[in-house]
Amino acid sequence: MENVKSLNKWANSHTYLPVDLVRIVLGGFLFMKGVSFVTNIQYLHDLISPIDKYGGGMFMLHYIAPAHMIGGIMIIFGLLTRWAIAAQLPILFGAVLINFMGQMHSESLVLALIILFVCIFFLFYGSGKHSADYYFKMQQ
Repeated sequence: MENVKSLNKWANSHTYLPVDLVRIVLGGFLFMKGVSFVTNIQYLHDLISPIDKYGGGMFMLHYIAPAHMIGGIMIIFGLLTRWAIAAQLPILFGAVLINFMGQMHSESLVLALIILFVCIFFLFYGSGKHSADYYFKMQQ
């Protein structure tokens, strides 16, 4: 627990607005991807069809879009950012895995890897100074 506190102190003292803007763009992208999946459910079903034979297809259909939408909003505002990103990681690992199990789309693979690495960065970095987490922490 002490390591997390020291990482938070370091991140809060070395935070910059561009990093917070990257967090906001990441959240916006995830939210829009969730909206895209809700409006075109057949596309989402076709995406997860290569791993649907292993079970859990209906669970994935009902988890991916809401997790992207709710997690994206939480990431935009910086509210429980690490928890929201932790909910995104299984989806992003699945997005990378789908490209190897199904038909390879290099653009989708590169996009999934970039988003995965940015999410892993914010999992360790936190939400930064311009976030709801920081505001609530300063209220105490």
